[in-house]
Amino acid sequence: MSEAVLERDNAVAGNKDRLRLWIRLLRAARIVEGELRERLKSNFETTLPRFDVMSALYRQPDGMLMSDLSRFLLVSNGNVTGIIDRLVTDGFVVRSNREGDRRTSIVRLTEGGAKRFAAMAAAHEDWIDELLGEVGEQDARHLSSMLKAFRSNWEAEH
Repeated sequence: MSEAVLERDNAVAGNKDRLRLWIRLLRAARIVEGELRERLKSNFETTLPRFDVMSALYRQPDGMLMSDLSRFLLVSNGNVTGIIDRLVTDGFVVRSNREGDRRTSIVRLTEGGAKRFAAMAAAHEDWIDELLGEVGEQDARHLSSMLKAFRSNWEAEH
């Protein structure tokens, strides 16, 4: 067999390995995400998108512009607005106008919202530990580092 044929066969095998990796990553993510959705619903009567919004706001105690929140979460302003409206109604978030500009809103967690999120975040961390418990700490660090490097390299190219 020629060297060129071997190189081609190895390249095809590598492509298949990467395809299998993608399918396994996607399947694992979907399984974990589905379980988290169910547990957030049954334990906290909330949704994963609400959890994500509260998580972003928890990290920014002084609040965020609605547009920045949308960009951070990679969703449309309309999607965030609906979630924020419900969180305001539930008393977990307050919305205020930016000084000098009535068209832009800043949103932040209320004290009750911060307490509620802290409880959800603690449960979430326990659930992740349970669901990924078979992945050792060293493997988790290694995989996380690899995915971070991939993300950084990919984002630099696009």
